[in-house]
Amino acid sequence: MNFSVLNRATLLILSLSVPLPLLAATAQSLPVQQDAAQIANQFLTAVNPDKTITFRLFAPSAKQVDVVTGATLESYVPHAMTKDDKGVWHFTSSVMQPDLYEYFFNIDGFRSIDTGSAMAKPQRQVNTSQILVPGSVLDVKAVPHGEVRAITYHSNALNTERQIYVWTPPGYSDAAQPLPVLYFYHGFGDTGRSALDQGRIPQIMDNLLAERKITPMLVVIPDTETDAKGVVPEDFVPKNRRKEFYPANAAAADRELTQDIIPLVSKTFRVRDDAESRALAGLSQGGYQTLVSGMTHLDKFGWLAAFSGVSTTSVPNEQVAKRLEDPAKINAQLKNFTIAVGENDQVTGKDVAGLKTLLEQKKVKFDYQAYPGLGHEMDVWRPAYIEFVQKLFK
Repeated sequence: MNFSVLNRATLLILSLSVPLPLLAATAQSLPVQQDAAQIANQFLTAVNPDKTITFRLFAPSAKQVDVVTGATLESYVPHAMTKDDKGVWHFTSSVMQPDLYEYFFNIDGFRSIDTGSAMAKPQRQVNTSQILVPGSVLDVKAVPHGEVRAITYHSNALNTERQIYVWTPPGYSDAAQPLPVLYFYHGFGDTGRSALDQGRIPQIMDNLLAERKITPMLVVIPDTETDAKGVVPEDFVPKNRRKEFYPANAAAADRELTQDIIPLVSKTFRVRDDAESRALAGLSQGGYQTLVSGMTHLDKFGWLAAFSGVSTTSVPNEQVAKRLEDPAKINAQLKNFTIAVGENDQVTGKDVAGLKTLLEQKKVKFDYQAYPGLGHEMDVWRPAYIEFVQKLFK
C-alpha cells in the first residue's frame, strides 16, 4: 500500500467535506490573547485615585500606538504610548477635572475604539470611546433615580418601526399628577443613546431633581435621523448634506414628532397637553430640528433651545422664515428661547452667529450663551442643557 498516496486521498476527501470559508479561516492567524495568568486590569484603561487616567491597549504586533484625546478635529491631541514586555501600550495623563472625556486609539494609522472598555460613544458608526472622571453632576449618585423606558412604535408618518427613550422622574406612576414634557433631539451621526450615555441626561436629571433645582418632568428622546425612504444620511455626499439631506430629514422628523411621537407620549404617560408644559430642544442637527419644528408649530411649545444648532443661515426653511416675520407672536408664545454655542465652533459657529443676528434684527427675545475656548462638543451641550432645564416649567 502506498501510504503517501492514501494520505493525500484522505486529505482531499476531508477538504472537500469542509466548507471553503472554514478552510480559509483556519489558514489565517488569530490575534494573540492576553496572558491568562495576568490580572485583567493590567490591560485596561482606568481612572487612577489621583484622577489621572492611564490609557492601556493590548496590541503586541502594533508598531506605533497613540491615544488621541479631545472631542473635535481642532482639539485632538495625540499622545505617544509606550509598549511593555507584555504587549500592552500605555500612557498616563495629567490630573483631570471631573468630566466625561472622549478618546480613541491610532494603531499604525487605524482609528480604533478602546476594545477593553464598555463605554463606547453611541454613534451610527462607532469610532470613539469615553471615560468618566468622577466628581460632578454627571455621576450616578446616591439619590432617588428615575427610569429610562425604551418604547418601540409604528410610525405612521414614516411607515416604519421606530423607537424613543423616555426618562421619567423618581416616583412617577400612571396615577401621578400630569407632568410637563421636554422633547430632546441629538446631533448628526449619533443615536438616541447618545443623549443618555454621553449627554448623561438620566444622571443630570436625577441629581438636579434631588437638589430641587428642576421641576419634575418627562424627557423624551427621539432619533433625530428618520432613515425615511430617500433620507438615509449615509447615502448623501457629506459636502451636500446641508443642501440635500437636512431639509428632507427635518421635514420627515417634523411629521413624526407631531403625528406620532407627541400623541404616543400623551397616550402612554400622564402628561400635560398645553404649550406651556411642552419644551423642545436639541444640539447641532437636533438644534435645527428644534428650530424647524418649534417655529412651524409654535402653538405647541412654550420653550425652545438650540445648542450649537444648524440654522437657516445655511439650511433655509420657508416655515421658519415666515414665522420670523411675526416676532411679536414668537415673543408672546415662548417663555424662553435659548441659544448656546462654543466660541471656537468650526461646524455651526456661523449658523449660530447668523441666527443670533437675525433674531436681534427681528427683535425676537432670546437667551444667549457662548462658551469660551470650546468648539462643537459635549462640554458645551451638557452645561447648556443643565442651565436650560433649570428654567423650564416655572
